[in-house]
Amino acid sequence: MRPTQGLRAVAALEAAKGMVVLSTGCGLFALVHRNVQHLAEQLVAHAHLNPASRTPRVFIEFAGQLDDARLLQLAAAALAYSAVRMVEAYGLWHGRAWAEVLAAAGGAVYLPFELAEMVRRPGLLSAGLLALNLGIVAFMVYSLRRRRPDGHPGDMT
Repeated sequence: MRPTQGLRAVAALEAAKGMVVLSTGCGLFALVHRNVQHLAEQLVAHAHLNPASRTPRVFIEFAGQLDDARLLQLAAAALAYSAVRMVEAYGLWHGRAWAEVLAAAGGAVYLPFELAEMVRRPGLLSAGLLALNLGIVAFMVYSLRRRRPDGHPGDMT
């Protein structure tokens, strides 16, 4: 099947997500053998935040728990997640059904968490993310159903 503009738009979004997570993973890798808690304290001070406030305090405490092994684990997880997103983007860009299935399943996994967030803290951002993700999942299902005249997914190449 020839890729549509919609598939290519979702592919671009997935590639962008993959690049952001890859950048984050590289940043985590760069923190290996560094005093992460000290860096967090400097960041909080640079942002003129009160280190005794709840959010900055939690951030600094979490940074204090990041040893080299944990940083490497997080960087490896980011690399793996990024690789999946990039492979998915490639498949969507080239109109592959397996990528549409992956995109639909990957988007559907987040829906319960986004719904819970919407219930817990309703807002424009959470509503927008939920709507975007619902739209992507619905579009992927629609795209898969279009692959066959009888409306059933087929041609899983």
